[in-house]
Amino acid sequence: MTIKHRDLAGIDLNLIVALDALLTESSVTRAAAKVGITQSAMSSSLARLRRLLGDELLTRTPDGMRPTPRSLALVEPVRAALRQFQGIVLREDDFDPSTVERSFTLAIPGSVEVRLIPRLLAFLAREAPGIRLHLVGLDYGSVLGDLDADRIDMAVGMISKGQVHHKVRPIYRFGFLSLFNPRLLGVSIPLSLDDFVRFPHILTYLTGVGPGVVDAALAKVGRTRRLAATTPRFATVPFHVKAAPLIATMADELAMTFAAQLGLATSPVPVPTEEIVISMLWHASYDRDPAHRWLREVVVRMGREVGSSHGEEAV
Repeated sequence: MTIKHRDLAGIDLNLIVALDALLTESSVTRAAAKVGITQSAMSSSLARLRRLLGDELLTRTPDGMRPTPRSLALVEPVRAALRQFQGIVLREDDFDPSTVERSFTLAIPGSVEVRLIPRLLAFLAREAPGIRLHLVGLDYGSVLGDLDADRIDMAVGMISKGQVHHKVRPIYRFGFLSLFNPRLLGVSIPLSLDDFVRFPHILTYLTGVGPGVVDAALAKVGRTRRLAATTPRFATVPFHVKAAPLIATMADELAMTFAAQLGLATSPVPVPTEEIVISMLWHASYDRDPAHRWLREVVVRMGREVGSSHGEEAV
């Protein structure tokens, strides 16, 4: 497409910044705060944008401002254009992690956070003390929308693909161990398949949907297990296992750490289980953002340390 320089010269490009904020926040007040201008200035920008684009963009409803179909169609191209421009202006040669001041929101499940984030925080404290992490839970049902709306900068978890404007990079993979209190179960180690299915289990999950990895493996050999409880909170599981005659199956490094700290035992799972791949997901428009690119490479490096710490495979 030919660039029409004369037509563009008559447009205040600051309106594109205001448009992105308005589309993101669906609120004049919040958009003004995001850009750092007054509410009246943002209202004026919205009026100018409405005349320029020939659309209301945001309409008032009893529940607040709502985007029009035209504005929803503009969200992605406007954001992509701004990020590309930002990548041009913020030259990578000028990026210095030791002096940058920036906050990143990462969506990550607890089981991955406990393995990856301590290493990442230690590295950032040494190399980039001005980078702050805001960690939120990973909702697999909304993660793509959260990336598109800039609610999160990156997601790390059991992610195999996104949409065409998302990027996915595997970080590491892990296997499983079973965790239990040997004094309550009174079984020999390693666990036999019969003992494994004889006692109730507590299921921890990353995605919150579908059968567990262990259930799928048991089904292949014609066996099932009985669940006493399910929970997404991995950190609570060892305390349940310590107090009750239960078996939990979790990431091997976590199981060994909990066993050492709480006097529990671990055992290989008595059926073959598939390894889990942990990947990083981000919006493709951040590819050229120097700070984002740097952080992604650091996350990959920390993932390799996680994978190699217990003989697992980094990917």
